[in-house]
Amino acid sequence: MSNTQNEAPANSMDADHLYQEAVFTDQKVGTIRRMTPVTSEGENDPGRTTLYFGQAQMMTPAGAIPLNFELKAESLSEAVAQFADAAQQSMQETMKELQEYRRQQASSIVVPGQEGVASPGGLPGSGKIQLR
Repeated sequence: MSNTQNEAPANSMDADHLYQEAVFTDQKVGTIRRMTPVTSEGENDPGRTTLYFGQAQMMTPAGAIPLNFELKAESLSEAVAQFADAAQQSMQETMKELQEYRRQQASSIVVPGQEGVASPGGLPGSGKIQLR
């Protein structure tokens, strides 16, 4: 059977790229996820590199924003040592992305008939172009 545009792609697991996940937390600052490569039999796969990822939250007036970042470490102790700097860098990158998003939103042009946007008169699509 050929794959058409209406068919969903196959959702099969890749047995050659399996990882076992372990989560470590101090219950204060964040978590570290250790992704240990395993074979399809569940045994450690020493031919591939163990991966570490950090997770934290940045509080904003609109609520918490999740921060997810890779830790270039070869052990859990290295990942813990790198956590603060990597979280700070992730926060700075997230702030830059938010500022860029705000800049883009502030300079967007609203055109008549645009879904969900009200014109100055309160009615959508009243025929006026609006700068935000």
